[in-house]
Amino acid sequence: MLRLVNIHSAYGLVRVLKNVSLHVDGGEIVTLIGANGAGKTTLLRAISGLQPVQEGRIIFDGRDIANTRAEKLVRFGIAQAPEGRQIFRPMTVMENLELGGYLVCRLHGRKQLRRAIGEMFDMFPILRERQDQFAGTLSGGEQQMLAIAMTLMNKPRLLLLDEPSMGLAPLIVREIFEIISRLRKDEGLTVLLVEQNANAALRIADRGYVMETGKIIIQDRADALLENPEVRRAYLGRDKREIWE
Repeated sequence: MLRLVNIHSAYGLVRVLKNVSLHVDGGEIVTLIGANGAGKTTLLRAISGLQPVQEGRIIFDGRDIANTRAEKLVRFGIAQAPEGRQIFRPMTVMENLELGGYLVCRLHGRKQLRRAIGEMFDMFPILRERQDQFAGTLSGGEQQMLAIAMTLMNKPRLLLLDEPSMGLAPLIVREIFEIISRLRKDEGLTVLLVEQNANAALRIADRGYVMETGKIIIQDRADALLENPEVRRAYLGRDKREIWE
């Protein structure tokens, strides 16, 4: 479904992505792990049209989409839930979902918008309970669910998730990752997941890539990466592993 070939990108004179290649097949969950500053978020931004690509190709369903406008990529079926739970905090949960479904409303009308909101409420029942509540008053986990639901409103085929566990308690992290697994199982959604919590990410992923200073340094099946001594030493802490055992 998605293939990156020798991607280079920079902020000004600082080269951030250096000859990055990876692929995500339809129906997979693929995770990208690495330390802060490794280039993970920049890579997602390049895929979603928010960061210029200087060299290389980004192929989605056989089409080179490098440097395509972000709003056009949403129509192609790519959506990103960015880092930091970027919701509209002074607005209600319902209003956030309506904004997330702007495109579906524009193309198919309010009836389809309401149907999509109903599907999100079925998927995230707590949001139905909180639909009239201001988004900024939700718990961190509820805000993350709302951010994901907003991204799903237009029924993407490829979901880009940036640090969905950031700042959340361990039990909430587990719930969020169970939701991601269910989206793949029940909806057939393809997911590219950027995550510092390598234990959680690798336990739900099919494959993984390890990124360091703008380069892919290791790639393998997720279960193999969990047992890789180098990956365990650098990224897999016992404290995080315990919540899954």
